[in-house]
Amino acid sequence: MSWRTVIIDSQSKLDYKMGYLVVRGLETKRVLLDEVAVLVIENPAVSMTGFLIAALTEKKIKVIFCDEKRNPISELVPHHGCHDCSGKIRTQIGWNDNIKSLIWQEIISEKIRKQAGFLRELGMDKQAEMLMSYIGQVELLDATNREGHAAKVYFNALFGMEFTRSADIPVNAALNYGYSIILSAFNREIAANGYLTQLGIFHSNMFNPFNLSSDFMEPFRIIVDRYVHNLNPVRFEKEEKHEIYRILDEKVLIDGQKQFLGNAIKIYVKSVLDALNDNDPGCIKFYRAEEENEWI
Repeated sequence: MSWRTVIIDSQSKLDYKMGYLVVRGLETKRVLLDEVAVLVIENPAVSMTGFLIAALTEKKIKVIFCDEKRNPISELVPHHGCHDCSGKIRTQIGWNDNIKSLIWQEIISEKIRKQAGFLRELGMDKQAEMLMSYIGQVELLDATNREGHAAKVYFNALFGMEFTRSADIPVNAALNYGYSIILSAFNREIAANGYLTQLGIFHSNMFNPFNLSSDFMEPFRIIVDRYVHNLNPVRFEKEEKHEIYRILDEKVLIDGQKQFLGNAIKIYVKSVLDALNDNDPGCIKFYRAEEENEWI
């Protein structure tokens, strides 16, 4: 089972040999590809062989490329996630609007529930109760925008009344960086299951190639929020970015078992796809962080 996140942060050449990722820099190192879940190419001076790219794609390893500022800029996505992806895409196009609305209602309700749970952990009971009251008001397609109202209360409670998500500050840089890592993990699983990340159930921005991933990932944002709140960065540079990547090593409870975050995302994505295909929102398997209180 793959579990490692490998970060290449210095100039080197990456090759593939007998099942191993070979990193040739000032010294040569080898990593068994079967252990790798995510490969981050943090330095633009890194070069890769075609053999390695083919092996990474075949093993469905998520590869994230960064720019000169070490910010994620692109990723490696296979053309075909599974043998029957044409049929899966036809099914995806035909998903019923009503079930999509119900699934989105469930996802947003769970997101707000987890936000409330995190605030409760921090002793912010008043704001947590306010968010819990929003859950019963979430309509199909969140017509009353309870998600937006909850977000304002939530982020102001976490980071102060003057905080806005548009501000150019280290906290927002850390949040965006963490969200991009989670998004990449969702892209990997959706593609691996044979579906298109472009066709969302709620998000429909023509300029967003990851609409479906943006839909599915919403309850997982709180994992990033917790990490960034605890980190409380006063700057956001290499050291802080590496700290954020440790999110993928987090463990959560899902389907009655403790799983690494990457495996939890795999289980969750499959369950949401099953819910959409079977017209049954009850199929969704949401995760539970160990920090979450029983009250939620």
